[in-house]
Amino acid sequence: MNTIRTALLVGATGLVGREVLRQLLDDPRFSAVTVLTRRSAGVTHEKLVEHIIDFDRPDSWRALATGDVLFSGLGTTLKAAGSQDAQYKVDYTYQLEVARAARQAGADTYVLISAAGASPKSRVFYSRMKGELERDTAALEFPRTRFLHPGPLDGDRQESRTAERWALRLLRPLASVLPAIARPIHASIVARAAITAALDPTQGVVRYPPAELFRLGAAS
Repeated sequence: MNTIRTALLVGATGLVGREVLRQLLDDPRFSAVTVLTRRSAGVTHEKLVEHIIDFDRPDSWRALATGDVLFSGLGTTLKAAGSQDAQYKVDYTYQLEVARAARQAGADTYVLISAAGASPKSRVFYSRMKGELERDTAALEFPRTRFLHPGPLDGDRQESRTAERWALRLLRPLASVLPAIARPIHASIVARAAITAALDPTQGVVRYPPAELFRLGAAS
């Protein structure tokens, strides 16, 4: 796909979203990047248009959800959200509403930073929530839909996640012998994989398991 594209991004202040934003702004294949966010990403760039919005008021931002490619990486933790219902609103409802608005505005490609093990039939709340989002965004029938399934995410988080930090300390030294699903994957690799997947002209829904993300996101 050689055409210069425009991007819409939600989740730009998160671990992977920050990397997606940085790489999109550096990528000449994207002429403009629109960000919908609850708080500023703190970035200034000639290609960037940032809208501070209230996701609970979709009528106030729906018309802003424009771009050829939607990169969706919005999310929170159960601890930060305070309840499963509150986490579901951020990780599922907000992302589905943005995807629906972007599709109605003409976006032809959807890239979701999902999670390994995502399945609407999972007994695990987090995995089931991600699987339900995949199911319902696939039903929007973007010409190209990309679901990325990273394992443990590595990188410089702005917020404190003690359990994840300790888990990464244990997993990093074992990375060479761990299966891809358990191997920490840096946010920059996931971001590169997301952009590469977005520019793949293959029609329909494509899912990328952890091992494929390492390959797809390898630095050239």
